[in-house]
Amino acid sequence: MSELTLEAMQRDCEKLIRNSEIRKWNQSYFFNFYDRHTGCGAFIRMGFLQNLGESNCWAIFFRDGKPLFLRSNMNLPYTEDRPDPGVTLAGITFKIEKPLQSCRVTVAHEDFSADLVWDQLFELCDSIHVGKDDKSDDDAIGRELSFYHPEGVCSVKGALRLKNGETVTIDTTGWRDISAGPRNWSGLHHYRLVWPIFDNGMACVAVHGITDHGHSYQKILHDGTRWMAIDRMEEEIEYHEDGVRFKSGHWKIWDETGRLWDFTGKPMFHWHYPFDTFMMVEQMMEFRLADGTLGYGMGEGGFNFPWRGNGN
Repeated sequence: MSELTLEAMQRDCEKLIRNSEIRKWNQSYFFNFYDRHTGCGAFIRMGFLQNLGESNCWAIFFRDGKPLFLRSNMNLPYTEDRPDPGVTLAGITFKIEKPLQSCRVTVAHEDFSADLVWDQLFELCDSIHVGKDDKSDDDAIGRELSFYHPEGVCSVKGALRLKNGETVTIDTTGWRDISAGPRNWSGLHHYRLVWPIFDNGMACVAVHGITDHGHSYQKILHDGTRWMAIDRMEEEIEYHEDGVRFKSGHWKIWDETGRLWDFTGKPMFHWHYPFDTFMMVEQMMEFRLADGTLGYGMGEGGFNFPWRGNGN
């Protein structure tokens, strides 16, 4: 489509973008956070597949490694509503308060509710284009999963209300992302990613995908001052016996200036999401840089069926 330019996707990504030419055309919105002071965290997503006539959503909240609220709806009727001006699926609402800056996320249930605002700490960065690696064997992530994929580190503030009447105040940081483009999970055998936010201001998106044709990467880093590309990354992930959940990991990431960021991580909570012949596993993790600086954020794995392995 002639109007499907990067500039148009940047401008309209929180609104409805139609595309009748790509069968699995997707728009999706993802939020997560972890609050070390309360032990609470969440993974929240909405996805819209225009030409398949489907929507999906989930909201998974936990505290101290145990679930608080679990809602997952993977094949809902399609809606053309989007976060700008507002969209509600199965009691979960995303509403833009300031375009490309601030989004309010609410969950309404008689036994649980959440009212949280993700507000950008620095601008969203498109990891598909800034993180493009011409040395990769394949560009499957950009081709199969998203044309435009900005991520951002946010303050996350608000409250949770539990069914015992307890109110938990949240004041922490977290990630959000936006996606516009195809969403063909069968294009990857497997991928793994980490999204840490460290106390010294460093945050990164480090995604490694594996396909029939080779390896594909999506990788950007914010050093507390600016976004930059990642020149090279190495990872060692130990899995549990199920071959799905991370047990521990070690990452070495060299940014575009040549600086090395060396960190380890271990999960505190995990949850599975089925996409028919594909599965995603979300894990909230505690990370630690080589100098001892702590960080928190998501570790994720994606797996294609019939089972193609976890990349190790």
